[in-house]
Amino acid sequence: MADVPHPLNRRSFLVTTGLVAGTAAAVLPAGAAGAAGRAPGDLTTDPFTLGVASGDPDHDGFVLWTRLALDPLAEDGLGGMPAKAFQVSWEVAADERFSRIERRGTANARPEAAHSVHVELNGLRPGRDYWYRFRVGSHVSPVGRALTAPSPDSFGPDLMMAFVSCSQYEHGLFTSYRRLAEEHPDLILHLGDYQYEYKKGSYNIPGGNFRDHEGPETVTLAGYRQRHAQYKSDLDLQAAHQAAPWLVVWDDHETENNWAAEIPEANSDTPDPAAFRARRAAAFQAYYENMPLRRSSVPHGPQMQLYRRVRWGRLANFHMLDTRQYRDDQGCGDGYKDCPAAVDPARSITGDAQEKWLIDGFRRSTARWDVLGQQVFFAQRDNNAGPLKVTSMDSWDGYVASRDRITKGWVDAKVRNPVVLTGDVHAHWASDLKANFDDPASKTIGAELVCTSISTGGDGADSNPADHPFLKINPHLRFYNNQRGYVISRMGKDEMRSDFKTLPNVRTAGAQASTKATFVIEDRVPGVQQAYLRPLVSTKAARSQEDLIRETVENETKRP
Repeated sequence: MADVPHPLNRRSFLVTTGLVAGTAAAVLPAGAAGAAGRAPGDLTTDPFTLGVASGDPDHDGFVLWTRLALDPLAEDGLGGMPAKAFQVSWEVAADERFSRIERRGTANARPEAAHSVHVELNGLRPGRDYWYRFRVGSHVSPVGRALTAPSPDSFGPDLMMAFVSCSQYEHGLFTSYRRLAEEHPDLILHLGDYQYEYKKGSYNIPGGNFRDHEGPETVTLAGYRQRHAQYKSDLDLQAAHQAAPWLVVWDDHETENNWAAEIPEANSDTPDPAAFRARRAAAFQAYYENMPLRRSSVPHGPQMQLYRRVRWGRLANFHMLDTRQYRDDQGCGDGYKDCPAAVDPARSITGDAQEKWLIDGFRRSTARWDVLGQQVFFAQRDNNAGPLKVTSMDSWDGYVASRDRITKGWVDAKVRNPVVLTGDVHAHWASDLKANFDDPASKTIGAELVCTSISTGGDGADSNPADHPFLKINPHLRFYNNQRGYVISRMGKDEMRSDFKTLPNVRTAGAQASTKATFVIEDRVPGVQQAYLRPLVSTKAARSQEDLIRETVENETKRP
């Protein structure tokens, strides 16, 4: 069962429609689903333009999601749907042809929830593949694949797990999502920046943006709904959602660049606290409406319970963190700084309650792997070779004491294999996590794997990791690449083997993915070991150290 601070009793499967919890859906007799889903004649075109998704798998169930939209880009955010509820039928089968139906039911898609549907199921068999679909009248959705986790007392087979982040629609095609779907993963973690808030023309890349956002910068509920719909209309993204269940957490751009708790960014479109709380509430509601999340994450105004724990049998605990909603404001005006606030012991990136929940989870864990799915760079990255320590105030480097408490928590709990998974920075990285980052001889206590962006920043560039000054200044940093792509990992009892996948560009349809490097984390051997490095397509050895540092910093700078 997924572990949240206030777990729900889910003995029978539950249906939630948007933000409204409903009663248990009845199981329909064979052949009844089509009739139950028959809608009035005003849905003359396909309403499943945003695809389908599943998420938050447990050993006996998962969440199913869809959202009806006839005109996804409608300015009011309601997808061109009539202002009334529609009954949506759903089916879950043990085979792709739906010859062995396991469950049927109905749910209402209501206009106050942007006609989204969340179906929360349990009572299924552990460690199994399932297929699902929705129906409204004569319209049938695409088919999606979902999985249940192994039983709590079983390791199950090796887990094929992928993680991604940062898909900026304007900066390129979402081909990486398509290539990821073709890998047939069992689980996909999205670590934030699923969508971006900017209006057309305000976040540009060299050479010009590939395509444009619709609407103004997202501030209102209508705007966030429209933006999510624009992203969900992308067929490559839809393919990735159909391929496997997702675990999602946000970073900043699902609301606003570099926000912290109730504090907007310096040049915010909603600068006063009340306006920003209203913006948060709109962003959170739209996020829930468009993600396969359980009803434990239904938002309450500008508050949303997103951090949670998902267990994959005895193999892994996934501790999904929220490093935005409860953090102290970034120190020294944000950016890369030598900042006294970074080491203030009172400051936190998680907030006290989430920190205690996480450390308690470490103490109670019996899993082979404890995985933190989170947003911003965890390991230290000093970009100054001199005596000053210049680090990013938006990352864990800006909250050093908070990081120290978390790492001490897993060391004291004797966590067997701690692994941090990270997004945000638009580049691939791999690093050892040290007890003392300032001492290269310090004990290695864990590993961090960072995925590049799906599209943010445009094509990027291949480079020789050995030339990057960050790796020279910080010897615990072991790998860097600035192309677009994703990471896919095979997690077993003996090792976690991760392939860093890259694409040559995101401006050409049909680009193929290749493995740039492979890193292995062995059971009970903290840190990363490089297993494979592909010969470079092109080297950047002639670039100056200053250019490489500038590339990294600019790659992580959101607003121009």
